[in-house]
Formats: sequence, C-alpha cells, structure tokens
Amino acid sequence: MANTLNEELSFEQAMDRLEDIVARLENGDVPLETAIELFQEGMKLSQLCGGKLEQVEQKIELLLETEQGFQKKPFASASEDKGE
Repeated sequence: MANTLNEELSFEQAMDRLEDIVARLENGDVPLETAIELFQEGMKLSQLCGGKLEQVEQKIELLLETEQGFQKKPFASASEDKGE
C-alpha cells in the first residue's frame, strides 16, 4: 500500500492509515526516502478523506421548521455559513 493508494478504502480505513503515517513521521526514526513516501501517501489519503466528506455533505439535508411546516435545506459547511 505504500506506493499505491487504494481508492476503495473506506473513510475509516483511510483515517486509520493516515494516523499511522503521522505517528511514524512524528517518531522521526524513518529514513528520509521513506519519510517522503509516507508524506506523499498521507497527502493522497488526506485528499481521499476530504473528497469523501464532501460527498457526504452533499447528501445531507437539514430539516428546518418554518411557519409553513418543515422544509428541506441543503447542508452548508461552517465556512459557507460564515460567508467564506
């Protein structure tokens, strides 16, 4: 898995692998070449997790109670709510 990122990883599997990579890099006992490979894999995993989160956000709808009853509203991330 070190050289190829399996796109079929679940979000949880990708996060577990990313946490493992961070722990190894923070330990500081890996050779430079290995550290670079781990960093690159970690970046890909981070992008994969971010993409999966965006997909989930697009599927989430909020139900808002109004005077007319409940209405569906698309999910807005915290940055969108603040106008960023």
